[in-house]
Amino acid sequence: MTGRHEDPESRQDAPWTQPQNSGQQPAWTPPADPTTEAVPTADPTPSGPLPVQNPSGPSGPHQVSGGPSGPYPTGNQSGPYPVQGGPSGPHHVGGGQSGPFPVTGGPSGPYQVQNGPYAQQPPPGYPQQQPPPGYLQQHGYPHPHPQQSQHQPRHQVQDLSSAQLLKQTKRPPQSGWRRAVYVASGHLVNLGESTTDLHRRELIARINQPVQGCYKIAMLSLKGGVGKTTTTASLGSTFSSLRGDRVIAVDANPDRGTLAQKIPLETTATVRHLLRDAGRIRRYSDVRAYTSQGPSRLEVLASEQDPAVSEAFSEDDYRRTVDLLELFYNIVLTDCGTGLMHSAMKGVLDLADSLVIVSSGSIDGARSASATLDWLDAHGYRDLVARSVAVINSVRPRSGKVDLDKLAEHFASRCRAVCMIPFDPHLEEGAEIELDRLAPETRLAMLELGAVVADDFPHAVARARSS
Repeated sequence: MTGRHEDPESRQDAPWTQPQNSGQQPAWTPPADPTTEAVPTADPTPSGPLPVQNPSGPSGPHQVSGGPSGPYPTGNQSGPYPVQGGPSGPHHVGGGQSGPFPVTGGPSGPYQVQNGPYAQQPPPGYPQQQPPPGYLQQHGYPHPHPQQSQHQPRHQVQDLSSAQLLKQTKRPPQSGWRRAVYVASGHLVNLGESTTDLHRRELIARINQPVQGCYKIAMLSLKGGVGKTTTTASLGSTFSSLRGDRVIAVDANPDRGTLAQKIPLETTATVRHLLRDAGRIRRYSDVRAYTSQGPSRLEVLASEQDPAVSEAFSEDDYRRTVDLLELFYNIVLTDCGTGLMHSAMKGVLDLADSLVIVSSGSIDGARSASATLDWLDAHGYRDLVARSVAVINSVRPRSGKVDLDKLAEHFASRCRAVCMIPFDPHLEEGAEIELDRLAPETRLAMLELGAVVADDFPHAVARARSS
């Protein structure tokens, strides 16, 4: 449709004719740009009624020369006053620095920029200029912070341990003339601990080594009267007074043992009563009804006082007793009898983690102790002997002709360690043992014995895992 009315009958379509091919390709012409219009060619004839004499002359009625375009002459200067090539003000400015302080090619402020897009790095070998002392504070600048290394964090985590936060003070002395000076000065003069105090504290730390499970110690001697029961009560009291766990001593002597006489008697119950009521024991308070406890917190489970009944205390009875006690106690000391052939002895040796051989300083006592080690080696307890501790008890200074040093060397070649307990009048009494009444040398010797025995606590765990 073209927009106007047309008669369809009057339209005649022109017939289509095949174009003639002359054999030559027509020359290509670029299409016309519809956005541009054809510009007519300028006519050289004048465009107005007046003729133009000189096309290159002035375009108006006034003469225009090549001079200035205004009423004032224009030279090289930009104003009415001449400007020379000298300084621009009344004061002479040389080619030096513009202020009283030298300015180098370093940073433009008082702070060093280490990293970032605006960091300025001075040339290699060029010294960095620093402002004079007091200049920054005089002109109102804050104190510059010390530069931190690029390899260290800006904010380091501070140690908040007590060793860093609390002021370190000397421990007060516990004995000797240092203690006397400390007390006499009203606790103002503290000279610190002595060598003896430091050694005692190191022994206490060893005694307090942790115990996993129940550690069982067998106290053994073939000869009576060497202080085996006294050593058992003293060692047990040392453990219970320093450790926070429970310690108990069991009297396994079939010949009416006297271990219960070393602490105040609280009950007449014996190990027989404990085994009889074993099925009703569920808590520690149930076991506590069958034991007596001393001032050091050591508990003692007494043996039967009737020799006819105590003879029936067999290996099975001892195993049942230990199986029950190890549920409530961390350390169990067993005061064995003098005989090695009674029925309970096999159970004691099989369950023991450590062995303490008690001997006197006499020749017959040393021979009995050595015979005990020989018997144990011959009956399959060589490993128990290797980790045992020999105790030479009631050693009197400068008494007799026995060379105690050679005696100690003999036991040291067969046992893990050797300890000497000096003679003490309180222990000789044979009554209840109070650690506060022991002589300082005896108390220190008991600490050394307890520390030596406690050194095997960590190894007991490894042996239990390997077995």
